[in-house]
Amino acid sequence: MAMLSLCGLSDDTLFKSKCEVEENEAFETFRSDNTVNQMNLYSLPGNPVENMRMITARDTMGRPIELNFHHGTTTLGFLYQGGIVLAVDSRATGGQYIGSQCMKKIVEINDFMLGTLAGGAADCVYWDRVLSKQCRLHELRNKERISVTAASKIMSNMIYYYKGYGLSIGMMLAGYDKNGPSLFYIDNDGSRTPGKVFSVGSGSIYAFGVLDSGYKWDLTDEEAQKLGQRAIFHATHRDAYSGGIVRVYHITKDGWKHIKNEDCDEIFDRVKNEAK
Repeated sequence: MAMLSLCGLSDDTLFKSKCEVEENEAFETFRSDNTVNQMNLYSLPGNPVENMRMITARDTMGRPIELNFHHGTTTLGFLYQGGIVLAVDSRATGGQYIGSQCMKKIVEINDFMLGTLAGGAADCVYWDRVLSKQCRLHELRNKERISVTAASKIMSNMIYYYKGYGLSIGMMLAGYDKNGPSLFYIDNDGSRTPGKVFSVGSGSIYAFGVLDSGYKWDLTDEEAQKLGQRAIFHATHRDAYSGGIVRVYHITKDGWKHIKNEDCDEIFDRVKNEAK
């Protein structure tokens, strides 16, 4: 080994053919270019937390302190006879600090599929973008739109690969395909749960209270949209980590449609006047 090192050689150059060495070098170059350069549309999804140890905080004794991300939100989605309704708030928080009042917590995966954000904003947005790319590649390869079930499985598999790395994700994936409307909940452990009614986030218990009292399968479109908005509004009124703007989306066989954005303060004033 000392002689190999002295001669500038390695085990690879000694026991592998020149072709094998060149292939390995080419692959390493490709992997580096396509994980570091995220502006490349065909880039591979790199490990989003591979450098977390470099920024780990330390106490006065020099011991590492685990990063504790504080977050809060309220998102909901439910199936009914007219399709799927998704409603979310728009407040982004870090503990008691309000970082933004206009965070967009619904991501358009394609024209027939939407994803919601709950947990770490960066984690959710990143993996929703990766999923959107994978869905588009599926369409190009197979000449047909991907099903919601398949898309949710892809997302679950990708997140499960990074289980234990500190991701914070609690998202819903909703869409309409040839099998009809579908709604899934996916979390940072890679678990994947189909269902008819979900609410995720720190204000979800308040939203569930409204949904439990008003949800039924045969709602009209207007009733379903108002129910979703009302549930999010009541959650923002009781949960300090939710607020801002209430966004409502509706998904049918013709694709998703953005119904409305309305500020929580305006909804409060309207409800207060109606109660008089």
